[in-house]
Amino acid sequence: MIERLANLIDIENRRIFPVRIRVADTQIAAIDRLGNSPNADLPYALPGFIDSHVHIESSMLVPTEFARLAVTHGTVATVSDPHEIANVLGVEGVDFMIENGKKVPFKFFFGAPSCVPATTFETAGATIDADAIAALLARDEIVYLAEMMNYPGVLMGDPGVMAKIGHAKAKGKPIDGHAPGLVGDQAAKYAAAGITTDHECVTLSEAIGKIAVGMKILIREGSAAKNFEALFPLIDRYPGSTMFCSDDKHPDDLLHSHIDELVRRSLAGGADLFHVLDTACITPIKHYRLPVGLLRTGDPADFQIVNNPTEFKNVETIIEGKSVSQYGASNIRSFACQAINRFECQLKSPSQFKVPVSGTSVTKQVRVIQAIDRSLVTGEIAESLDVVDNAVQPAPGRDVLKLTVVNRYQSAPPATAFINGFGLRKGAIASSVGHDSHNILAVGHDDESICRAVNLVIENQGGIVAVDEKNELLLPLPIAGLMTQADGSVVAAEYQKIDRFVKQNLGSPLTAPFTTLSFMALLVIPKLKLSDLGLFDCETFSLV
Repeated sequence: MIERLANLIDIENRRIFPVRIRVADTQIAAIDRLGNSPNADLPYALPGFIDSHVHIESSMLVPTEFARLAVTHGTVATVSDPHEIANVLGVEGVDFMIENGKKVPFKFFFGAPSCVPATTFETAGATIDADAIAALLARDEIVYLAEMMNYPGVLMGDPGVMAKIGHAKAKGKPIDGHAPGLVGDQAAKYAAAGITTDHECVTLSEAIGKIAVGMKILIREGSAAKNFEALFPLIDRYPGSTMFCSDDKHPDDLLHSHIDELVRRSLAGGADLFHVLDTACITPIKHYRLPVGLLRTGDPADFQIVNNPTEFKNVETIIEGKSVSQYGASNIRSFACQAINRFECQLKSPSQFKVPVSGTSVTKQVRVIQAIDRSLVTGEIAESLDVVDNAVQPAPGRDVLKLTVVNRYQSAPPATAFINGFGLRKGAIASSVGHDSHNILAVGHDDESICRAVNLVIENQGGIVAVDEKNELLLPLPIAGLMTQADGSVVAAEYQKIDRFVKQNLGSPLTAPFTTLSFMALLVIPKLKLSDLGLFDCETFSLV
């Protein structure tokens, strides 16, 4: 038996008092009350934090390494959608995530990826149909139907989409949503189909409208999409209807903070302590019916101890009665794993990235994707670009660069378009992390640089790359082209090195250039994107 003395933050009863917590094996054996007012000499105990929607793969770390970093911030569980690896390897990828996660004392709760592939306008490595969804949902390890991104299919009653939703309902498992910008009657119809959450709200009014039709709102603050500032007023206005999530968390960010940062920011913004902790700790457990302890006698011993209820600095994290971190240092060890992958494309040549045009015109009016910092949403602008030797040229001086998507599952011509917002003065960056099909994405100053960056990714069967005339920087991602089993702190340092190079040497003004790049092929987020099949208008849901 282990014992801890602390001030208990009793979230549901809105009180704080000193206690002795006794843990026997994996459970809370007893909580002995020692007084009525907080003891200034004691730290504070509360349930562990839960990330209510995250793609573990986006940390570039396998689940075991993700856990090693997350516990240092008081996180004890995640609600995890494995659709990134599923788009590469199908159910085999989902199995990899589940089995790898079982190796560590951390509570990963995986969902059945509902949209693999995300659309029919791109090439993915696998398909998970309604029958496969039914088989996944029959497993105890799968606790929910992951984000239903095909909201047009829900609204139109698409038979395949509705069959997947029907399987989740039959198993009594929650259904996650993904419906950016959906409001009014359409939001009501989406919710009425059985969708219970949304993490894509970017305005307060959109979120309030979705709460009104019965959905819970996941307040997202990740490495790319940052919606906390717009949405955190919901915490006090609609207690019990909000959760925190990161969605996508790069390794350097995870090294620094996790859900704990959102708790601190909420309190600094004036939100009620107990409402904030309900959002961070309680609502996810109740909504997804998770077997995670709420720091009550008889519960699983999943809780954290922090220095005080303002800073929330980690003193200790305990999961199933095991001390998994102390004073910000992880007690979870690393595990080796077998790499699985799918990478079947051939090396490219610079000429394959040209944008040909017929006729004798010396300029060409083109649609240009406009990347927006800290957002998954893109804009669209029109630019008149020079034509040289029957090929449309980028205009780096106006920050109009080339963007390409290269099919990694078979040899096919690259799809190339133009993009504004990356600000590269030279060189190129490339990545095999390209939501959601995870083909190779690259943006660059010139065809030669783009080709070098893409070929480095192909030669290494996955990774993130940055090049200029003298340098080649690479972070290999040998597991599905998405992850590495390397130590999380080492990966974070390598990622930071490449990130600094892109900003300082290549000149990108973006907060997270690789994160932004990874979403330029995400066709389910407006407005203009690029798949391996061509330029795509999300609002008309068609190749243009």
